[in-house]
Amino acid sequence: MSHPWKQRALASVLCLSIFAGGCYGPFNLTRQVHHWNGTVVENEWGQEGIFLGLAFLPVYGLAILGDSLIFNSIEFWGGQNPIAAPELSDGAD
Repeated sequence: MSHPWKQRALASVLCLSIFAGGCYGPFNLTRQVHHWNGTVVENEWGQEGIFLGLAFLPVYGLAILGDSLIFNSIEFWGGQNPIAAPELSDGAD
């Protein structure tokens, strides 16, 4: 015996996934968090510790969720992302 509500839910998710395909985006908030982690301390062990802390406290997960549901959608529909891209250095001093 099948569950009709499960079939409807699956069909709804599949239909909605069609609309999400063109809304990929730059994930600026996630890139900002990653950039901050790379610049907060010079020690690679310190950076790893901070990364693990941010991953354990779901900072990266919340940043990805915010980017994918809110900020990338705003950029897709409005043309401008409210989160600025991080200023990345090219390594030349």
